[in-house]
Amino acid sequence: MSAATTVPIPTHKPPHARYATAASGDVSPISTNTSRNASPSPHSPACSSQNSRSSSRRESFGSIKEDVDGIAQSFLDTHIDQTPQEPPKRSPVDMQPDFCCPCGGFLGWKQIRLGGKSLSKSYSDLRGLGSMQARGWAWDNTPQAASPPSKALPVEVEEEVVVELKEEEVEQKPAAGTSPLERLPPEVLDYLISMLAIDVPPNGYAPRNVDLIACLLASKTLHAATLGVLYRNMTFPHSIIFSKALQHMSRYPALGTLVRRLDFSHFTSVGLGRTKQMNSEIQNLTSKTLLQCLNLLPNLKECLLQEHVEGDISMEVIQKLFTGLPNLFAVDFCGCSSQSFSGLFLEALITSPGLPATLPNLRRVSLHECSSLPASVFEILLPRLVNLTHLDVTHTQISEDALFSIPESAKITHLSLSRCSRLRGSRVVEFLSTHPAVTGSLVFLNLLTDPTRSRLLEEENVHALLPNLPTTLRSLNLGGAKVTSAHTHALVPLTKHLEELGLSSCELTGQDINSFFVPSRPVTEELTSSHPPEPWVPSTLCYLDLNKANQLTIGTIFNPNACVILTQQSYPLQVIEFSDKLIAPLRERSRTARVSPGWTVRELGRRGWYVRDPASMPEVMLDDGARSWKMGARWWGMRKIPVAVGDVGGLYGHYMFKK
Repeated sequence: MSAATTVPIPTHKPPHARYATAASGDVSPISTNTSRNASPSPHSPACSSQNSRSSSRRESFGSIKEDVDGIAQSFLDTHIDQTPQEPPKRSPVDMQPDFCCPCGGFLGWKQIRLGGKSLSKSYSDLRGLGSMQARGWAWDNTPQAASPPSKALPVEVEEEVVVELKEEEVEQKPAAGTSPLERLPPEVLDYLISMLAIDVPPNGYAPRNVDLIACLLASKTLHAATLGVLYRNMTFPHSIIFSKALQHMSRYPALGTLVRRLDFSHFTSVGLGRTKQMNSEIQNLTSKTLLQCLNLLPNLKECLLQEHVEGDISMEVIQKLFTGLPNLFAVDFCGCSSQSFSGLFLEALITSPGLPATLPNLRRVSLHECSSLPASVFEILLPRLVNLTHLDVTHTQISEDALFSIPESAKITHLSLSRCSRLRGSRVVEFLSTHPAVTGSLVFLNLLTDPTRSRLLEEENVHALLPNLPTTLRSLNLGGAKVTSAHTHALVPLTKHLEELGLSSCELTGQDINSFFVPSRPVTEELTSSHPPEPWVPSTLCYLDLNKANQLTIGTIFNPNACVILTQQSYPLQVIEFSDKLIAPLRERSRTARVSPGWTVRELGRRGWYVRDPASMPEVMLDDGARSWKMGARWWGMRKIPVAVGDVGGLYGHYMFKK
């Protein structure tokens, strides 16, 4: 690491200064916040950190990210260039830095001159020096009141008081390695330090993980504990950081053994001021350097790639992923759809001399939007995945033979067959109803299609599928299927365990949807006496996709007698997805209405949601949307299956919520 640079010392220096490392790995004394969700602004002075409530909203350049401060379906889209606005005027007190850092020649807080030859020996000395200034110390919240004049004490009494004060001011510091924090069990210390790690980088250039670097410099014990956390998950927003990390690991190969996740989901060259030709000439990230990096990571478990790096994925890289990394259990090729990539992928599987008959460690595979991969790729790969749990083949050419070739030993919890045009509805229903890999384990199932192009499930397919879905299911997307009022009776039992239900392009009426949330009334009293109704079980639905549901209008959804989805009876329903045909008038209604109906419009890309305001139901405990099956995401209606637990961001966020 390079030597620390020098920055000027402000007028007031608080007794807490920390050093941090920039994303490139160079050490530089910069200011930080102790909060995990705060990061220095790239436009702020080097000696001060960002001081605003928005500091918890980390931006990732060119990414879609959930907004942790807003209500459900609130996002940060930092890919769009925003017109810079003039910063608001602030008072001098607000402009005080939160934290400062010493310059290279600073010798310590006890070496400050007190206006003469004497040196500072305690915090009280420094406070006394600060009180001589116009405003006192920058971190003092309350001004120091002037002490009333008092009579002079005898010399003996004054000396005794001074000695007692100095004894109280002496700090009893524990010996090195014996502080309470350092004596914690390694597992607890690792967990605590992991809370400081950042999955989503602030942006492509600003320093990140500065809190972890501060822990590295605190003590030997914290250094050892922090090192594993710092290198566990490596995220690369652009090629410069990748190149520096590769050089550092090449120099110290032991660091490569600590890496468990290689994450390119945030990778982009946008904003670097370079053309495609310039990027190819720089040679920071190439198929050669990527392979070199993988060779340094023997314990890699998760490799997250995407379309912005598909030109740097060679046949050797693919073979390394499938045969050279025995601990790899998750791989994602999201959006890699070029013909060159598909040819290399197929060639790597066919010509690989070491491709085993089974890949027992590979459990999570995402080929989301890899539309040009031939069907033979799936017929070669899927039979080898004996322990498969996550499979995303959205918009691919997967065949029915490949689907049924999945080993029976697999226990699939997350499956997406959305927009797979080569699959027939009857065969998909047969697979979901009979194959041991899915019959008792499914938690997330996405069968979304565009009926204007190709409809997967016809009315009879829906009738055959609904009774055979397992009770383990929490998210079901039947968007584009021929769902009519005749299916209402079969849908009601699903609403007792589903939390997400996608019914876009359905033909359900308001009364059909009411049956999800309101007990049905018996037709006659005789029928009630002979067949007592079963106890009513409330709905568990939190998200309902009614996009392009032609039976629903503005008048219907706002009429509680016709539809109860906007009333408190529908709780815990939080998010309803509508098409722009309804979102546009709802948006206008929210602007002009004097009284808020308790719902808010949220939009991103092509999608729009009507979101319940938690303030409308203060007596109910706030639900932040976090679920274990979402694997880090909190908001509702994701359309891409994640293969690693982490914050939503980068291009993955785009495919999950924007498309």
